[in-house]
Amino acid sequence: MTAPSSPTAPDRPAADADERLPERTEVVVVGGGQAGVAMSEHLASRGIAHVVLERDRIAEAWRTRRWDSLVANGPAWHDRFPGMPIPGAGPDDFVAKDDVAAYFTAYVEEFGLPVVTGVEVLRVTRNAEGPGFTVATSAGTVEARYVVAATGPFQVPVIPALIPADGPVAQLHSHDYRNPGQLAPGGILVVGAGSSGVQIAAELRAAGREVALSVGPHDRPPRRYRDRDFVWWLGVLNKWDAATPPVGASHVTIAVSGADGGRTVDFRELADAGITLLGRTTGYRDGVVTVADDLRRTIARGDENYLSLLREADAYVERNGLDLPEEPEAHLIGADPACVAEPLSELDLAAAGITTVIWATGYTVDYSWLEADAFTPDGRPDHLRGVSREPGVYFLGLPWQSRRGSSFIWGVWHDAKHIAEHIATQRSYLDYRPSTAGLTTAGLETRA
Repeated sequence: MTAPSSPTAPDRPAADADERLPERTEVVVVGGGQAGVAMSEHLASRGIAHVVLERDRIAEAWRTRRWDSLVANGPAWHDRFPGMPIPGAGPDDFVAKDDVAAYFTAYVEEFGLPVVTGVEVLRVTRNAEGPGFTVATSAGTVEARYVVAATGPFQVPVIPALIPADGPVAQLHSHDYRNPGQLAPGGILVVGAGSSGVQIAAELRAAGREVALSVGPHDRPPRRYRDRDFVWWLGVLNKWDAATPPVGASHVTIAVSGADGGRTVDFRELADAGITLLGRTTGYRDGVVTVADDLRRTIARGDENYLSLLREADAYVERNGLDLPEEPEAHLIGADPACVAEPLSELDLAAAGITTVIWATGYTVDYSWLEADAFTPDGRPDHLRGVSREPGVYFLGLPWQSRRGSSFIWGVWHDAKHIAEHIATQRSYLDYRPSTAGLTTAGLETRA
């Protein structure tokens, strides 16, 4: 991928790119993660010549840019591509990160996909004369008519500019967290309570560390309900296919975890385990973090999101006459713990023994290598279902690219299919030749 390397990333693998890098092809796919592999499969199935360029190894982010104990957030029957199950995994297993990376590597081998590793894309420019683009790489140049940016949304870690870099605590992004042993002695403040923040906070607490967790707005689905995983419920209730996030939200954080066999995230349980819950982190001064007065409301909204899904699931069961076991206890919400009932408005880091802050605050994108009229003023892709406003440029793997599930493994596979079909249609236009009579029309036929 073309995102900046993590400090912990290994040296790039030696590439035999001189032999494998074509001088020209129809499509260059940038990025060899789940998005790039999905794109390659759909292009290959349509006979469209292409190459996938990956600067490291296939699915490198899963290997070295996640914490050690990470597992997939969805069960193996769901978080995979349709063409091949995950080797050695039961359908309801939550697959470890290294096994996810191995799956994509095996997928490339199984389908003979043209992925070239160890090659970094440096610059993509539209040709001034003639169609297509020139793709400059660390191993030479490639001419292509179409370019797919499949580097995904998790490119540049975002750390809010609140605590100075030379402040009294060590700071790192969840991107660079690996395990409790890498952190200095002392307590930890985890900022952000999506999947990453919740799992990291729970792991640190289980390791005996004092932990505070700053909680922001989130969806909180049940891990399982009435003998079905939440991914099943979001599927049958058509929630994965929602086309846009809620008004005012560009991204919806989902507090869900596959750790320890998969458990419903319950912030009250985290508090009972000794984690201090805080509202959103809003500022910092003289060793003191300021906290928004929103924790009770945030927890209550998460509860309502959870309960509303249970109610919809119950109605679906009744409407469809399904024989699924009732689970009335899942509807019970416990009392607020003290840290929620009487939330802190500030946290004195030294007094609380906090020596490390982990920012689980998401990522931004970096497309500086792509010189095209394909972006909004703030540098984000300007597209419709991955089809850029710049002809010939496509994006893949973005959150909400076409639906809520777009950034998930199975969702990116479906988005890649749409882009491959669009490219095939564009090729059919270019293949059009007027009849000798000059008065007939030609239908468009995408190539199978």
